[in-house]
Amino acid sequence: MYTQFFGNYLLSNGIVTQEQLFSAIQKQAKTRMKLGTLAIHAGYMTAQEVDQVVIEQTHQDKKFGELAIQFGYMTSDQVIELLKEQSPDFLLLGQILVEEGVLTHAQLEEIMIDYRSKNEMIDLDMTIETQEGLSRLFDNFFIISEAPVSDYERMYIELLFNNFIRFIGDDFTPLSVEVCNVFPTANCVAQKVNGSRPFTAYINMDTDTAIEFASRYVGEQFPEFDEYVAASLDDFLNLHNGLYVVNISNDFSEEYSTLYGKDKLKGKNKYQYFLHGDPAFAVIKGNPNSNNEILIFKDSYAHNFVPFLTSNYRKIHIVDPR
Repeated sequence: MYTQFFGNYLLSNGIVTQEQLFSAIQKQAKTRMKLGTLAIHAGYMTAQEVDQVVIEQTHQDKKFGELAIQFGYMTSDQVIELLKEQSPDFLLLGQILVEEGVLTHAQLEEIMIDYRSKNEMIDLDMTIETQEGLSRLFDNFFIISEAPVSDYERMYIELLFNNFIRFIGDDFTPLSVEVCNVFPTANCVAQKVNGSRPFTAYINMDTDTAIEFASRYVGEQFPEFDEYVAASLDDFLNLHNGLYVVNISNDFSEEYSTLYGKDKLKGKNKYQYFLHGDPAFAVIKGNPNSNNEILIFKDSYAHNFVPFLTSNYRKIHIVDPR
């Protein structure tokens, strides 16, 4: 992620043009090895174990190294060892810009000093991406963009950047966030996410980018834009939104002492009086003397039905896939 924000820093300060930056990023992508490849090369993991971790990343918002440790495939020391060999990517990006004559070594040195200072990066941050370091980068990114974002919007954008890296590639740089009411589209897919904070997400890109995006996502080269490319874009957006909903449920869960939200009666949709609205995930505590639990995949019809189950079940797990 450091490379992507370093690219945004270079663009925002007028140090490079988009064309110069994207050319350097493409060259960088050809020289960088992923952590899974390094783990196989070091003999720490098998190809099958790497594949299992990659698949698990479609279900959990975690980095490759985190999951490899969680599954017992590598130790934390082994992960750190490989990360030091893999990082820091943004220095490689700077070196490529020097090699292409865009920057001199002296200019790169001055840029790195300023970049580290503005983002409060210590020596450890330069080699290993820490969560604290990434949080500072995101803070500065939104400050520079001067875009008002809520905690939920920030989480959505952070996760989107991570999912680009995990499932598409890291050869991209975010431009400044802009608020717009009208935007011309080329190849656009959309998905509406319901719940207590509903929104509609869109992904739009030109034809060549869409073909390359879909090809990387499914691991198969598409020769032209067709319904399979469109379906791949739609599937990526669905995957991303699913991970976002899980994160929201984990990080912003709310507890209520009653199943009924009287405050919802003041709104337009009074049906949300039951269960406090349309949470994507919820756990209801029922009869403590019961050993039974139940999982319900629901729509709105279950709202006034679920309360009747509390006397027979200790816990009621609710999933609303809408």
